[in-house]
Amino acid sequence: MDRTKVVEKNFFDFLQSYQKNATAVSSQSKVLINIYTAMVQSRLLDYEGRALKALDKGYYTIGSAGHESNAVFGTLLKKQDPCLLHYRSGAFMLARAKVLGYENMLYDTLLSFCASKQDPTSGGRHKVWGNKTLWVPPQTSTIASHLPKAVGMSIGIGRAQKLGIATNVAQDSIVFVSFGDASCNHASAQTAFNAASWSAYQNLPTPIFFLCEDNGIGISVRTPHGWIESQMRARHNIKYFFADGNNIDEVMQTASQAIDFCRQKKKPVFFHLKTVRLFGHAGSDVETAYRSMAEIEAAEISDPLLTNARVLMDAGVLTGTEINQMYQTEQQLIAHLSSQASATEQISSADEVMHALYVSTAAAETVVDAQKREEHFAHVLGFVPEKSPKKRHLAMLMNWALQDVMLQKSNTVLFGEDVARKGGVYHVTHGLQDTFGRSRVFNTLLDETTILGLAIGMAQVGFLPIPEIQYLAYYHNAQDQVRGEAASQSFFSNGQFINPMVIRIASYAYQRGFGGHFHNDNSLAALLDVPGLMILSPSRGDDAVYMFQHAIYCAQTQGRVVVFLEPNALYMQKDLYKRGDGKLLFQYTAVKEVAKEVRPKQ
Repeated sequence: MDRTKVVEKNFFDFLQSYQKNATAVSSQSKVLINIYTAMVQSRLLDYEGRALKALDKGYYTIGSAGHESNAVFGTLLKKQDPCLLHYRSGAFMLARAKVLGYENMLYDTLLSFCASKQDPTSGGRHKVWGNKTLWVPPQTSTIASHLPKAVGMSIGIGRAQKLGIATNVAQDSIVFVSFGDASCNHASAQTAFNAASWSAYQNLPTPIFFLCEDNGIGISVRTPHGWIESQMRARHNIKYFFADGNNIDEVMQTASQAIDFCRQKKKPVFFHLKTVRLFGHAGSDVETAYRSMAEIEAAEISDPLLTNARVLMDAGVLTGTEINQMYQTEQQLIAHLSSQASATEQISSADEVMHALYVSTAAAETVVDAQKREEHFAHVLGFVPEKSPKKRHLAMLMNWALQDVMLQKSNTVLFGEDVARKGGVYHVTHGLQDTFGRSRVFNTLLDETTILGLAIGMAQVGFLPIPEIQYLAYYHNAQDQVRGEAASQSFFSNGQFINPMVIRIASYAYQRGFGGHFHNDNSLAALLDVPGLMILSPSRGDDAVYMFQHAIYCAQTQGRVVVFLEPNALYMQKDLYKRGDGKLLFQYTAVKEVAKEVRPKQ
């Protein structure tokens, strides 16, 4: 039996037969009505998505049914708060659109179901929750890989304000990120919780709001009862809140307190929202294969549309007749919009699909302040690099190139393992922290997922990050941050959201008998198949300077994600053929001499 019909019938029967018990609510009636309307709209979109799939006109059936109480957060958050969302966030998006005056969210969603070229978020590439106007960057992953970059964004907000970097967030913005209970167990989620706690422990501003929507199951794998609370309530430096989605008035009160805490204290919050999952994981999921009928029916009894109708009727906010009329009105509107969306054109060529792998940002070129540059290098070196009295090896030339870039572009930040006072394991970043300060050159946790997540998040709030991965083998620990997140952001947002960066990685073999595959790694396979990723790898010092400067240019003007593979065997190497020949020593190439590339055809 189609369980959507059963749930819908239960809902109508309840509205017709329920005798209210007079109670009060703390929230304003108008606000509760708007939230409940978004919940109804979201449910009806779920039904319409399945109907379109049955007609071979739609292509997405992972719904939000049972999670509709997340509409509360869509109502409460400010426009300047970036929101990185779970895939069951239909009601959240509709509520946020209502509050911010965006009128097209129903139609936008239906366009995305139909993979329409007119979909304003992805241009028909995939169904993702996102919207430029609503400050919702689309997420491509369901396994919590968006959490590390959310933490990066929250850290970037405070750092941008300290450095005076222009950004698209307000001084009191918080970063909101939602996910499911099963995702809490993923390494990416644990990395994010750890990084947020680590940052807050040091009293660094970290206004990150984690929303865990706990429906007790991940596809077919059950989450043990009490597991999320046992793991997160006692987590150091992350404030825990809980609410049951079966009562949106109570969710409103607790959520308001949690958001205020995060905003005012600039501290991490973990909000544990109890939800249910209705109709399986997706339309193709046969739920009875792993769930008994008694379990399915128990979830249906807790349908948030039904339980919250009770809340509103008991408080006299709406009558059963009014809720029924609301439902019918929204159902007719969605049916009308669906017929229009399903008639629109879809992407039909590979060129159209690939068009948004990266886009020109039309960024103005930086004008080099020659006097400032000369004064800087006179103080640090005693001469400008291109007038060095002798030729230098690759490590020294890269150090100068990094200084040049950081002088030109105040929004550049350099970070990673050991890059600060130590100057990196090969001394490439030696002295940079003393010169540019701890806010621009700093050590991170010894965790590659954190490093790359931090880079993505900081890039999205206005920085041009230069993260360092200490060895190529270490990149493999965190490759999904590039493949699933950084390199796909432009593609899935049709070029509306970018996260430009240049990832420096010490690469390839170098010392015989030392370090094994962790330090002598030639494996590029994980990089070569990432769509849209730019990979540069110099073989000599002068080329390294030129190519690095070009990498920065492409990141700045095209929003590119660039991986810069530095051959660690050559960092300190002076000789090519025989001892003393000096053929791997070179003069520095000044920035002003670097030609800019014309963007190639895609």
